[in-house]
Amino acid sequence: MTATPTERWSDVLMGNYGVPPVTFVRGSGTELFDDAGNRYLDFLCGLAVTGLGHAHPRVAAALADQASTLLHVSNLFITEPQLEVAERLDRLIRSGTGSEVDPAGGSGRILFQNSGAEANEAALKLARKFHGRGRHGVVAAFRSFHGRTMATLAATGQPEKHEPFQPIPEGFRHAAWNDLAAVEAALAPEVGAILLEPLQGEGGVNPADMTFLQGVRRLCDERGMLLIIDEVQTGLGRTGEWFGFQHAGIVPDVVTMAKGLGNGVPIGAVWATADVAAAFGPGDHGSTFAGQPLAAAGAREVLRIMEEMDAPRKARERGAELTVLLEAIPGVSSVRGLGLLLGVELDPAALAGRTAGEVARACLAAGLVVNGVTPTALRLAPPMTISSDELVEGVGILAGVLADGSAFDDGTTESGGHS
Repeated sequence: MTATPTERWSDVLMGNYGVPPVTFVRGSGTELFDDAGNRYLDFLCGLAVTGLGHAHPRVAAALADQASTLLHVSNLFITEPQLEVAERLDRLIRSGTGSEVDPAGGSGRILFQNSGAEANEAALKLARKFHGRGRHGVVAAFRSFHGRTMATLAATGQPEKHEPFQPIPEGFRHAAWNDLAAVEAALAPEVGAILLEPLQGEGGVNPADMTFLQGVRRLCDERGMLLIIDEVQTGLGRTGEWFGFQHAGIVPDVVTMAKGLGNGVPIGAVWATADVAAAFGPGDHGSTFAGQPLAAAGAREVLRIMEEMDAPRKARERGAELTVLLEAIPGVSSVRGLGLLLGVELDPAALAGRTAGEVARACLAAGLVVNGVTPTALRLAPPMTISSDELVEGVGILAGVLADGSAFDDGTTESGGHS
């Protein structure tokens, strides 16, 4: 008998993701299809990655063209796609509502990476190099998530994730989220940077108070510290601005990004002001594949499309629609977030002792992809290209699951989707 995909997975892949319940074989826009032909609506976007939906024809064409033109050279040489991506990112970061950098200060600088964790790792190294010995410390927030490399794991404010990998790198402190006094209390002479997300995605979809971000910016200015903003999940229009920090009208010293930049092509980037970026000299940091032509060509087309469609406006409009629909569902106690990155808090009575993860598995069986981001909350991050009809359909699936307690009685419902 031929082994199933699940059996083959268990035989040859490590178990750090558990055993995936579905094998997806193709996607189009908001839709995904599994190996049995079942259709699903994707309200998660591969964790806020495919902001333009699956298999966007222009992105696919750009990748195919680049693959047959120039697939790879080392970063010892210039490739044209990199230049436009860097120029566009710099412009978008510096042109957000209320957060313009003084034009006299010139442009920032971009360093390409392959992922969000690598972008944050590079930003941490940059901060250390900028300050030099003695100011290597970093303050981050509890419940934050910054990656799974050793340094970004240490920066992540979830102690339970640290324990299996002790001892972790030293120099990282954590303070309560949205508590400026707690951040100030965590400062010490060796602290050279504060690292924050504008909205904690993995930590539970927890938006920053705008006054909190503004206060942290003031602290950094007063004490000569760098403000590093992690936009890996929130950047590129997802929250209703090009970058989440722009809601607060502040200007960071360093910005990291990844997920939505390639719409599924692995690419990340670090932006820094020119004076901070100058701390890196030849040989200080590098990566074989970072910003290579195929990934950069994909990101270039993604950014062109996002600007043409005004992605932040789409996220604001569709996010407002989705929030209204979700708040009307019996069993939903509240909705939080920004744009199209939302946390749906479920009423304990509707959960009836079950978890949001069990609800997410039942939704998958009914044809909707979401995930449980806390024991009581779902995370939703649909593509910015989603239609109003698809929003209504997806929310209807969630409402049906919550109304039918038997749909997730044991949390092990077989996935099947609906066609």
